[in-house]
Amino acid sequence: MNGILERFASSYAAAQESLTGKGDDQSSIHYPAVLLFIGDKTADAIGPIMKIHRQKWDNSAGVTYFNVGTASGNDRGGAVSDETHGTLASMASRGSHANERFEAKGYGFGEVRSEDGGSLLSRFLLDDSAVPGDPKTIRKELHRAFYRNEKQLFELNKAIRRLESHIAGYGRMYSSFDRIHLSVITRVDDPLNVFIPEISLLAQSIFSQSFKSVQMDLYALISEREQLESFGYASSAGMAFLRELDMMQRPEYTFSAPLHVTEDGLSIPVTHPASPLFDLVYVLSDKNERGIADPGGMQDNYEIICHLGLLKNRKQKEHQVDGQAGSYNNTSFKNNIMTESGRQGYVSAGFSRVKRPNQPIALTVLYHFYSQLLLRMKTGRELGIKERLAFFGLDPAAVSSRADHVVPDGSRIEEMNGMMTRPVGFASLKGMSVREAEEALFGDGCRRYFQANYEQEASEALGRLDGAEELDSVIRQQMAEHPEISVFHIAAWTGEKDGAGGVLEALRARIRDMAGQLEADRAELDRYYGEQVGNLPFPKRPLMDKHNVRSFIRYFLETIYQRKLELLLLETELKLYRRYEAELERLHGHYKRQAQRLEQLEGELHASAQQSIRAADDYIGQNIMEYYGLVTKDIMRDLEAKRGPFIFFEDRYVGNLSALSAAGTDRLLERLIAVVERDLLTAEPFDQTFEDELLRRANVTIDYSNKQVLSKEDLFKMLYRTLEEHAVINVRLFDYTQEHRYEEKYFFGDASSEFVRYALGADETSRIYKLGVVHEKRSSGVEKLNLMGGFHLEDLMYYRNGKAYYETYVQNGYEFHGVDPGQLPELR
Repeated sequence: MNGILERFASSYAAAQESLTGKGDDQSSIHYPAVLLFIGDKTADAIGPIMKIHRQKWDNSAGVTYFNVGTASGNDRGGAVSDETHGTLASMASRGSHANERFEAKGYGFGEVRSEDGGSLLSRFLLDDSAVPGDPKTIRKELHRAFYRNEKQLFELNKAIRRLESHIAGYGRMYSSFDRIHLSVITRVDDPLNVFIPEISLLAQSIFSQSFKSVQMDLYALISEREQLESFGYASSAGMAFLRELDMMQRPEYTFSAPLHVTEDGLSIPVTHPASPLFDLVYVLSDKNERGIADPGGMQDNYEIICHLGLLKNRKQKEHQVDGQAGSYNNTSFKNNIMTESGRQGYVSAGFSRVKRPNQPIALTVLYHFYSQLLLRMKTGRELGIKERLAFFGLDPAAVSSRADHVVPDGSRIEEMNGMMTRPVGFASLKGMSVREAEEALFGDGCRRYFQANYEQEASEALGRLDGAEELDSVIRQQMAEHPEISVFHIAAWTGEKDGAGGVLEALRARIRDMAGQLEADRAELDRYYGEQVGNLPFPKRPLMDKHNVRSFIRYFLETIYQRKLELLLLETELKLYRRYEAELERLHGHYKRQAQRLEQLEGELHASAQQSIRAADDYIGQNIMEYYGLVTKDIMRDLEAKRGPFIFFEDRYVGNLSALSAAGTDRLLERLIAVVERDLLTAEPFDQTFEDELLRRANVTIDYSNKQVLSKEDLFKMLYRTLEEHAVINVRLFDYTQEHRYEEKYFFGDASSEFVRYALGADETSRIYKLGVVHEKRSSGVEKLNLMGGFHLEDLMYYRNGKAYYETYVQNGYEFHGVDPGQLPELR
């Protein structure tokens, strides 16, 4: 069930965020882009980043993704994430082909790409089978093994060239092919980042053969939340990389190594002249500047990577709007974060989003829709006790009719007049009791005849009668004819505590009355049997012995056995009632369980909606339950007014909830979701800008006469403050106001919208940072990206905390570096 709900909410959110068909559009990147994920631990980022690109960029199909990992990555917790696996599976299901091969020596290459022009995801697994798993030397040994395996290096060359070939095939998607943006992404504590210079420069060198320039940035991810158990070693490994990174970003940094390998085994050096290796280095942690851990883990950092890629590599669609709003200038930004000595500063960022919370809305509407259906089922037509008995087919006339069909009619009693009698004179009979007279005339013949022709046949017919199926059939037919009657009514009517109007109680009262009547009738019959024949009121003629005997026999059969037949009918009817009593108890349990299942689903839908609301921002998620409860109720009333009061219980809508519930929760959910998607979420209240929707929702619990109604300006102030508070920088510095801090902030949204115009004007005279807008024609929301640069690695709390661990581990024999530690900058 959770999977169905998640797919429904995600599907609705994706449809709303796809920005197609509603006057919104997607952005495009200007130059080709390659994302190079180095290390097993970065594999988790691939799926989420691909997903964001698909949602945001209309030419995302041309983006290329490359992951360099190890064959034993699973053993170190670096397996490809579930979301990345899901990306691979979804690409394959859309008609893609997968190619994955691994050499006997341990390294291998695999790729998945869509045949209809989708993104290419490639993985190259390095051979680490000969590398000891000793954490003391693993980074150093991996670095050495990289150079020893020339065949593997040749295969890596081929894999990167395949990327270049793939990119060339999608040149039509880009405005220019002069430059390529290469984004290198790694985790600071991943041992494979020990050869980031080698892989990055090899990729840069190969791409330089097709592009005039390669802009290369590094994203260094710090996962402090994962270092709870191995904090000492992980911090030391992270510090080792940061020390190497500090070396790579020096203005005097140079590099040369024989990384180009031809098919003939010839090696060609790859060189890097004196300059920082990366254009800019972004340091992003899962703890923000205030030291607060992001509940979404790395998700905000993935958003930052994608939005930075768009900010630096965006195809300009609206030059006039962007010019007015202040566009991003990479050269200017770099100059502003450089010290007077020429030392390049590092960059971090924060991200926030204000939008209509589509997933909570979808789940909330589904809950309210279902809750309203149950309310209609519970408050439908009420019946009096006679009508209830008739509904179940248990009214006296119906049960008597069934008893009449079970017991043969009285015609066979007349046939008893022809039964053989014993020669007994009337003079002897008139002094006898009726019971003695029957024995004298017939022996046990009449009793056996009645037993065979009435009692036995009635018993057999009663045995063939399936009371359970009969009642079930009646209820199914009645519920089909009366959609206002539901399982909740049946469960209540058949319960023990339904008061005087309960069907079960009425049935038991009827049973008590009939049992008393049966006892009285039996006593009356016994009294008749005890009377003297001579005192009975049948015609008698003097001196006509045979006539008087025949007259008594006719009277006897018509009186005694007719009464026996009536008793049999009464007994049969009583048995039917007792059988129906037991069946009603069974039915009560059955329908009570059905009702409980329906109510349980209501509770689960409510919990799912509440959980989704809690996951949204406190302010952005306010009043979702109250506002969309009213919206859902109004839409349902409108549809019922147009198409009938029971429209939702017809097969073309939801249908019979009880039957669907019996078929399984999944089937019921699918029908509910289908109606919500088709008839509710497409209604007019769901087609409004996020500002209008949020304003209406904010005021839903306020009376119209209340002067505290939130104005649009007040709403914009809150939104502006919310965006700023949530876009706090995702790295923690020792000194918040450190010396070289430089900031730029960008809104992603419709530059012509009321809120963005308000945001551009807010604090205009007092702001000390550059503010710009990346214009995207949309009404679904607005995002904010805060950039902060100018700090150095020693300013990081992570650096200061990890330094002691690193020094201790080095003193205890740990070798973290592939290069000579003497070449590395001193710890600061």
